[in-house]
Amino acid sequence: MLFAELHVHLEGGLEPETLVELDPSLSEERVRERYGFETFAGFLDSYKWVVSKLNRPEDYALAARRLRRYAHTEANLSVGVMLRRNLDARAIVEAVRRELPECPLIFDAVRQFGGAAAIPVAELAAEFGAGFGVGGDETVSPLTEFRDAIAIQPNRFYPHAGETSNARNVWEALELGAARIGHGIRAIEDPALCRELRERDVPLEISLTSNVKTGAVESYEAHPLRKLFDLGVAVTLNTDDPAMFGTTLEREYEIAQRTFGFSAAEMETIRQNAFVYRRTDWRRFESAGE
Repeated sequence: MLFAELHVHLEGGLEPETLVELDPSLSEERVRERYGFETFAGFLDSYKWVVSKLNRPEDYALAARRLRRYAHTEANLSVGVMLRRNLDARAIVEAVRRELPECPLIFDAVRQFGGAAAIPVAELAAEFGAGFGVGGDETVSPLTEFRDAIAIQPNRFYPHAGETSNARNVWEALELGAARIGHGIRAIEDPALCRELRERDVPLEISLTSNVKTGAVESYEAHPLRKLFDLGVAVTLNTDDPAMFGTTLEREYEIAQRTFGFSAAEMETIRQNAFVYRRTDWRRFESAGE
């Protein structure tokens, strides 16, 4: 059976052995310790540490080659961090594209860096035909501060919202024209928002293990996936940062079915959603098929 996912960060796909290749002073045990966070703040700290090991186009090319194991995916790149670190973002993107020529990319800006810093990220996204996203700590600033950047890629806007904050952040993403919303689980707090998501046909990119390991939800059982699905909100299943969260897409499907009792037909709807809501310029797969 063919699976696809819409929310994977290239940097978060770095397995311990790959990080040791990038920095031989590390041990796999040390990397696993850094992947042992229990809060969203701890995750962000570990993510920054991982990204600090990626300094050259060759490093990102290695990360991209390793991401091939998570096939049939769209990949998020932390371009905002690249620019902040004064790396050659164009050379890095070109290296990634050589390794993943048929993988649609989304260039993420960082909330903490502010709206002005997001503009060159969106400009690069337009230059490379990539999507534009905003990630990071959504409690720092509202998405409305990113209007100018969003205007550069208004039809390819794929933000994170409603992961650790509140439903208002999801409303903002929707009102600013998001084509899909990363996480979006706080939408469950507002029935009117859930109706709006359903009526506008804007899907949520759900990552169960990510939400549990960052403390966004207390447990798998407490996750609102089942309630969102029952309300008619389009949902997809994703790994987010598969190496950092120690998961696979197949495992996310197993957890969803086991925890929430989805029927085979319901699981098939969720599987198909990844194809229905993929980037409209993703031509590699013409149908969910096989």
